[in-house]
Amino acid sequence: MRIATSSISDNVLAQLQRLSTQQADLQNQVATGQRIFKPSDDPAAAARIIAAQMERANVAQYARNADAALEYSKTSYSGLDQFKKLSDRAGELAVLGTGNLGTSAMQAYAAEVDQLLEQAVTSGNTRLRNDYIFGGTATDTPPYTVTRDVDGKVTAVAYAGDTGRVSVPLADGSSIQPTPDSATNSGIAAFMNQLVALRDALNAGDTTATQATRDDFNDSENLIVSALSEHGAVQLRIEVAQTQQRSRLDGIETQISADADADITSTIVRLNQTTQAYEAALSSGASMLKMSLLDYLR
Repeated sequence: MRIATSSISDNVLAQLQRLSTQQADLQNQVATGQRIFKPSDDPAAAARIIAAQMERANVAQYARNADAALEYSKTSYSGLDQFKKLSDRAGELAVLGTGNLGTSAMQAYAAEVDQLLEQAVTSGNTRLRNDYIFGGTATDTPPYTVTRDVDGKVTAVAYAGDTGRVSVPLADGSSIQPTPDSATNSGIAAFMNQLVALRDALNAGDTTATQATRDDFNDSENLIVSALSEHGAVQLRIEVAQTQQRSRLDGIETQISADADADITSTIVRLNQTTQAYEAALSSGASMLKMSLLDYLR
């Protein structure tokens, strides 16, 4: 039985084309380190890669949320710590103001309290990326508004924020509140008004009124210390979430790499084998295709 020359030619060309395609694919794998370039290369692995990439995007977003939340929490903590220092000094001045002092000493203390008050208002209206920290969810307006007399002295402070609290998602079904709650924010306004009362009592030389402010400062300090403690716990929780997110991202990358990356050593071996097979097929095919009809008739 004789085989038609055209059939031999078609088979040789098909074999060369298959080997050439395989060789090109392996060369791409060696050059890029990837073994999958289209879903049909490995449908099951491609599906796993797509799912992992979607999860990676979600986890990466939560990681960015955690970074932002930590920054807000640290800014809140810094502001509360500033209020704690102001409260400590105000309490000291309230004690000193109840002593047997002259008018000039009382007024000197009053001037210092006035500076503490101005600093408190500035700290209360702290912003991070144009967001006010102590205003709840009303982040676009100053949370503490002041009334001043003709001399520019603060005579009253009002809380202009809301009762909400900023919430930041850290994972599916989990979020955190990195800024102070409304009770703390309102309490800070009360603390500022206590500074007003202390300053005025000192200016008036009224030791009884000065003494009356001491209990109020103790209450404010307890509120601030409690808020500081809460924010320390908030920061710890955020940092734990960041560690978990980094670990999960590493795991996802490893999973994607296992499905998508080529084993370079074995790929090079396969490439060499394919190259040798292609060269052998090319040589064999060239010899066969040179045969003519007369060669079959001999």
